[in-house]
Amino acid sequence: MKCDILIAGVGGQGTVLASRLLAASAVEAGYFARTSETIGMAQRGGCVVSHVRIGSQKASSIIPSGMADLLIGFELSEAARNMYRLSPGGKCVINTRAIKPVTASLDSKSYDADRVYEYIKANAPRSIFVDGYALAQKAGSVKALNVVLIGVAAAAGFIPIGRDELEKAIVCNVSPKYVDLNIKAFNIGLEYVAAAGENN
Repeated sequence: MKCDILIAGVGGQGTVLASRLLAASAVEAGYFARTSETIGMAQRGGCVVSHVRIGSQKASSIIPSGMADLLIGFELSEAARNMYRLSPGGKCVINTRAIKPVTASLDSKSYDADRVYEYIKANAPRSIFVDGYALAQKAGSVKALNVVLIGVAAAAGFIPIGRDELEKAIVCNVSPKYVDLNIKAFNIGLEYVAAAGENN
């Protein structure tokens, strides 16, 4: 079994932890997994791209262009920026809440979120769009966005890893005081897909 997952967002959204959770859950399920990150001024809201490669023992830790099976976009424009990495027929889970880049704010440039949304939709028909921040807030904190999106991807069948393995990865990799919050966020992501009738 092979699955290449690309996670795209900005610094502070929890993309690196998300890649760690996915890799840990894959190992728990008995698969080989490796991760890698590309971070640009992440602490200042810069782009962060995390690669999770499951079942690719002999491959590089970086997913080649056009080879990602799944793109999890934590931010709308960062997801669009990384669409070229998605394989033909690849799937997406996209947080619809946009974060306006600092450069656009300084130059008074507009951020056309609707146009970005349409671009992603046209290039990746098998996409699930979700207001991840709203669901994370429902769980108790917007910082649980990463686990909400993992829950959505898992429930849609986009991740070849079971619920038990994903929950165990949360328990083992999240600070104990935040475990309950993150398990709740994960379950909210699962429930969102069931309620919306989304599946692969």
